[in-house]
Amino acid sequence: MENLKDHIAELREDFTKGTLNETEVNKDPFEQFKFWLQQAVDARVVEVQAMNLATVSSDFKPSSRTVYLREFDNNRFTFYTNYNSKKAEQLNKNPYCAVTFFWPELERQIRIEGSAERLNSEQSDAYFNARPYESKIGAWASNQSHALHSREELEEKVEKYKTMYSPDTIKRPEFWGGFAVKAIYYEFWQGRKSRLHDRVTYTADHENWIISRVAP
Repeated sequence: MENLKDHIAELREDFTKGTLNETEVNKDPFEQFKFWLQQAVDARVVEVQAMNLATVSSDFKPSSRTVYLREFDNNRFTFYTNYNSKKAEQLNKNPYCAVTFFWPELERQIRIEGSAERLNSEQSDAYFNARPYESKIGAWASNQSHALHSREELEEKVEKYKTMYSPDTIKRPEFWGGFAVKAIYYEFWQGRKSRLHDRVTYTADHENWIISRVAP
């Protein structure tokens, strides 16, 4: 264990793959996001759509987990979940949240802060209907974030719902759907040598965005 602790403490990585200048970024942070996302897709970044979602409970206790970005438009970033899950319960009480994308292959990170709201039924239906059958069954079978007595209990629920719903008859459960995070703040991070990273932020100011460089 001591050797492992020493090893972790000694790990160093100098970032050399790019630079970021506040005078050269797009004046619209959403366009800058799309530009970086396309570069990440082109670079075949693994799990490029994965984003860490941080929420806070009504008693100010934070939680975070990785979810998948599924849709994005007009500074809105959409993911889907069980509405009885811990994340959903926290967002219902406190909609303010943050998401983070980390793409180590490009030595880049994007932080986004904002507030989340539920999608309407039509949007959630459209996404659910496009999912594979097994994923649809999983949405019915999993009481997300709640205790299970065993793996077998979950598997029994899966088989139960397979007998109830065929690929042609299964519908979206009312307890499952989407959230969209509306961004009011962005930070684009480009790794640089000696931990002197480039960080460029966008802060919403009514209909405009204030662009700043902040210290690494």
